[in-house]
Amino acid sequence: MFAQTLGAFCASGVVYANYKSAIDVFEGGADIRTVGLNTSSAGIFCTYPAPFMTKTGQFFSEFIASTLLMFLIYALKDDGNLGAGNLTPLGLFFIIFGIGACFGWETGYAINLARDFGPRLMSYFLGYGHGVWSAGNYYFWVPMVAPFFGCTFGGWLYDMFLFTGESPINTPWMGLRRLVQPGRANSVSSSQV
Repeated sequence: MFAQTLGAFCASGVVYANYKSAIDVFEGGADIRTVGLNTSSAGIFCTYPAPFMTKTGQFFSEFIASTLLMFLIYALKDDGNLGAGNLTPLGLFFIIFGIGACFGWETGYAINLARDFGPRLMSYFLGYGHGVWSAGNYYFWVPMVAPFFGCTFGGWLYDMFLFTGESPINTPWMGLRRLVQPGRANSVSSSQV
C-alpha cells in the first residue's frame, strides 16, 4: 500500500513537471494554484466530486464502485465456477471502463486509496493549499475509506452467493456454527496441553 501511494505521489510530480508551463497559463500565473474554480488544474492530480454530490452520495458511489470491482474480479478469476481464463485482462479492462463510465463523472474514478491520496498529497506540496483537503465538503477521506468497505463487501457477496469451493463463509450459519457448537476437531483436549 505504501509503495503504490509513493509511486502515485512521484508520478504526479512527474506529471506536474511535464505540464507546469501549461498549468501556469491555464491558472493565470506561475504562483497561482487553485482548487474548485473554472480555471483550477487541481483535478489533474486527484479526484473531486461533482458539485451536486452529497456526502452520503459520495461515499455510496465509491462504495458501490469498489463493491462491483471486487465482485467482478472474483468472478473473472474463479475458474471453478466459470472464470475468464486467458481473457481476464480484457474482462478487467471492460470492468474498469464500465465503472469509470458509470461513476467517474460523479466522483472522478477514485476506486483506490493510492490513486487519490498520493497525487492529492503531491498537489498539496505543490502549492494548491488547504483546498485539496476541504474541497467537496472534505471529500478526501472518502476514497481512503469507501473502497476498503466496498471491496470487503464485494468479496463477501461473491463468496456467499456464487463461490462453489470450500470457504468459511458459504457454510451453514456462515461459519458461525464453529463458535456456537465447537466440534471435537476445534477443541483442545487437556492431554494435548
